[in-house]
Order: sequence, then C-alpha cells, then structure tokens
Amino acid sequence: MAAMKMRLFAPLSAFLLLAMAFSAYADSPARWSEEQANAWYAQQPWPVGSDYLPYDAINQLEMWQPDTFDPQRIDLELGWAENIGMNTMRVFLHDLLWQQDPDGFRKRIDIFLGLCAKHHIRPVLVFFDSCWDPSPKLGPQHPPIPGVHNSGWVQSPGSAALADPAQYPRLEAYVKGVIGAFAKDPRILAWDVWNEPDNLNGPEYRPLEPANKLAFVEKLLPEVYDWARSQNPTQPLTSGIWEGDWSSLKTLTPIQRIQIERSDILSFHNYGWPEDFERLVLLLEQYHRPIFCTEYMARGAGSTFDTILPIAQKYRVAAINWGFVQGKSQTWYPWDSWERPYTIHQPTVWFHDIFHPDGTPYRQREADIIRALTAATNGPEKKAPSSQ
Repeated sequence: MAAMKMRLFAPLSAFLLLAMAFSAYADSPARWSEEQANAWYAQQPWPVGSDYLPYDAINQLEMWQPDTFDPQRIDLELGWAENIGMNTMRVFLHDLLWQQDPDGFRKRIDIFLGLCAKHHIRPVLVFFDSCWDPSPKLGPQHPPIPGVHNSGWVQSPGSAALADPAQYPRLEAYVKGVIGAFAKDPRILAWDVWNEPDNLNGPEYRPLEPANKLAFVEKLLPEVYDWARSQNPTQPLTSGIWEGDWSSLKTLTPIQRIQIERSDILSFHNYGWPEDFERLVLLLEQYHRPIFCTEYMARGAGSTFDTILPIAQKYRVAAINWGFVQGKSQTWYPWDSWERPYTIHQPTVWFHDIFHPDGTPYRQREADIIRALTAATNGPEKKAPSSQ
C-alpha cells in the first residue's frame, strides 16, 4: 500500500508542480500585444523631444547626484522645450545612483517628473547604457576634455558589474525599485530598458570592455525586461536597435532579436541621410507596432530637423533627437573630435544640440520647424497629461 501511495503521489506531485509553474507563468505580465501597443499609441500625442542632459551636467551621474541635481536649471530648460512644441524627453538614469541612496534618488526622479508635468512633457526613462566610459564612479565627475564630444558620459552598468553576476541582484533591485515606484505614473511616457546594449565603443574605451561583453549582455538583457515587466507598468518597454540588417528576424543579431521580440513598442537610432531614415522606418513597419526614433539629428552627417522631422511626422514615428542645450556634454562637437579635438577652431556647424545656454536657438529656423510640425500634428487637444 505504501508503495502504491508513493506511485500515486509522484505523478500527482509532478502534476501540481507543473500546474503551479503554469499558473505563475500565466499570472506573470506579458509583452503587450500588437493591438494593445497600437491602441496605447493612438491615445498619445505625436512624441517629439530630445535626449536631455542639463547644461551644467557632463553625464547622467552629475545630473542626478544630490550635490549637483539642479531643478531650477532643469525647469528653465524644459520651458524652452515646451515653447517649441516638444512633449517628451529621453533621460538616462544610473544604477549607482540607486545603490548610493534609493530613497533620495526616487525623490529626485519625482521632482524631475513634476517639472516635466509643469511643462507638459512626458519623458522616456533609460535604465542601462553600453556607450562610452565603462568605469563609472560616484562623486565629483571630471571636467569636460576641451574640444571633445561627450567626453564624460559613462556606462550603466559599468564593465565590472556587467561581468560579475554577483552584482545582478542589486541591478534587479534598481530596475524593480524605480519602476515599482512609478509603474502607474501617467507623467512617464515609456521605459527604455537598455541603450545600444550591443555597442562595443571606439578605440578610446574598447580595451577597457570585457572581452565577452556581448555574451554578458545577451544573458542579462532578457532578465532586465523580466524585472521591468514584473512591476506591471502601465507604460511600454523598449530598447533601440541601431546598426545591421533589419530586413527580417533572421538577419538580426541575437541581441537585436531580444530587443525586437521583447519590446512593447519598437525603437531605433539613425544619424544618416533622410532616405536612410525612411528606409529603416519602412523595415520596422513589418512588425506592426508603434515606432520611436530615440536618437537622430547629426547635422554634419546629413541628419537634420529640416529633412528628418517631416518624414517622422508622415509615418507618425516618435522623434527624439540627441542633444538639447550646449553644455558640459559638448555634443555640438562632432564624433571625430575624439581624434581631432576642436581646441583652436570651432566646427563649421553644430553637430547636435538646439539651444545656446541662454535659451537662444542655435538656428531659429529649426525651432520654427519643430513648433510648426508639432502644432499641426498635435494641436491643443493633444497636450500631454500634466499631473498624476
């Protein structure tokens, strides 16, 4: 009899375990369906804005650390954005800020969201970033390198944390903690879980990267999506692809497939000619989801407001250009400033950025184009929500 009970108990136990696993899977948040994503996007004004860093910050750490967080300056600059019709900003967070002081960081995010709401701007918040310096450190940040583009930007997580799975629990706590605090907050437009996760960087930083960086990213990126989704956010998740052949799922790299297949809305980066921008939009339309361009506009490379923004309007692609105000990031210098710093002569044209530090547009015609296209598309009835 005992043996019979054991024989009966074993399959019953297996069945219960299977049922529990299925139940947990069924209850876990799922990627938005195409219908959900498109219904959500139909309710949004056409998103237009910039990748935002205040004038007085060299990177995301300096923007957010308590000693250098500057809400008065942010308020001033977001007012300039509102004045030209912008309704979103893409803003980078950092895991070290959460490790340093979760409550303080959460409060500063809330202050920032309040300033955004004041100016009818709903930001896209970015968790991780594989670009530039792989050795981020808290505390005072070094001054800009004279004449050099984006000379102080830092990765999140840094190379040491990325290559150390023992640190992943704190990264998980960061993602869950931030989204958990703001998962139902209408002041946030979307979550960008990882900026250019497969970027290996240029010769300045590549020797400092883990030799198998992409393998670490390929393992961690799906977990980041799962951490974010576990908090049931009402805002969509995304991560932008930026290079390679996007003609089908078969031509994507493993990391790009994760980005495409896990994202609620699709996002991409393009700094090329307008015909290339339009080609990529048409390729992404095969997935039947809202499309966000979360980086564009490099005047010297052929990507301008004059040419790109009308195409984005035509296809209702969200348009978020790199660079807002001429400041410590020095992104008005072109990428080649890393090889030839602009210490004697200024570039012929600004590469990125829209405003001088006093709020004067670099080129008034560009400000007029942004204002005219957003007004024609959105109108007063399509203003972003201003409060919780």
